[in-house]
Amino acid sequence: MNGERYSRQTQLKDFGPEAQTRLASAKLLVVGAGGLGVPVLMYLNAMGVGTLGIVEEDEVSLSNLHRQVLYSADEVGYAKLDVAIERLKAQNSDTHLIPYYEFLTLENALSIIEGYDLVIDATDNFPTRYLINDACVILKKPFVYGALHGFEGQVSVFNYKNGPTYRCLFPKMPTAKEVPNCNEHGVLGVIPGIVGNLQALEAVKVLTGIGEVLSGKLLLFNGLDQSFRKIKFDKIPSNLAIEALQETYGFECTPESDSIEATEFEKLLSDESIQIIDVRTVGEFEEFHLKNSVNLPLDKIEDWKHKLDYDRAVYVLCHSGSRSLEAQSILVSYKNGSKVINVNGGIEQLKKYAVKY
Repeated sequence: MNGERYSRQTQLKDFGPEAQTRLASAKLLVVGAGGLGVPVLMYLNAMGVGTLGIVEEDEVSLSNLHRQVLYSADEVGYAKLDVAIERLKAQNSDTHLIPYYEFLTLENALSIIEGYDLVIDATDNFPTRYLINDACVILKKPFVYGALHGFEGQVSVFNYKNGPTYRCLFPKMPTAKEVPNCNEHGVLGVIPGIVGNLQALEAVKVLTGIGEVLSGKLLLFNGLDQSFRKIKFDKIPSNLAIEALQETYGFECTPESDSIEATEFEKLLSDESIQIIDVRTVGEFEEFHLKNSVNLPLDKIEDWKHKLDYDRAVYVLCHSGSRSLEAQSILVSYKNGSKVINVNGGIEQLKKYAVKY
């Protein structure tokens, strides 16, 4: 360990060489290398965390750049992990960096998380957060939570020393209609940096034992008035008794809902007659879309639903699969008995296979 590199933090009376040694021996997993993951990775790598695992399968896009400051315009289309690993190695060559070129799934969550001391949730969707929570409870691993919406952010630490879990605060996954989506509603570029750094700070406290960890407390940040609030919540013992992952972590939907996984849907794209409705915004669609897809933004679907061909299957997709679920519900209600199929995972999962116009 290079003493001079970390001298400004080891000279802190309440930190010292002992805490630095704990960081150096720690193994930390960051799920997501986007708005939250970038500041988390940059600061924890600089501060001397010994091993950083990174789970990410996405590519750099132009719309990422206002908040994901690790990437640049000439890297659009590159794998985020390739760029991140190169930059992090240049920043601190002592860190052991372990890339996982995949999204966290039912199949790999337990095997990946098992080898780490702490997990940082830097994702942007509810299904993955519930998956991370349940895997961490099963494996008895703490995890640091962060979330964003517009000008606001949230931070907490779950499953820390037998403390409350994510399900103690949010017992039930919301429906697709209840989910705020940053691709549709936006996020101010600096907010992920603030929230991600707060997550990194909580990770340092968990790994070194300094300070008071945000266990049983939800920190709320409002960037418009620079205010912080803390909400306390209690542990529900039954939430710590999870012994197996659920069969699915998709959004709740109606019994008649039909869906297809992105990997299976990709096999159908060679059929040019397939009816694909993309319910993202016009801006998202213009940036990247599937060949032969038609852009019908969710807020316009009520006006145009009567023009679809319900004699054929209608495949509905969005960025991650939440807005498309709402669209699917609208279309099925309009044309009872029609075959309207939601593409799970949406464009986020499909981009590496897709064809641009």
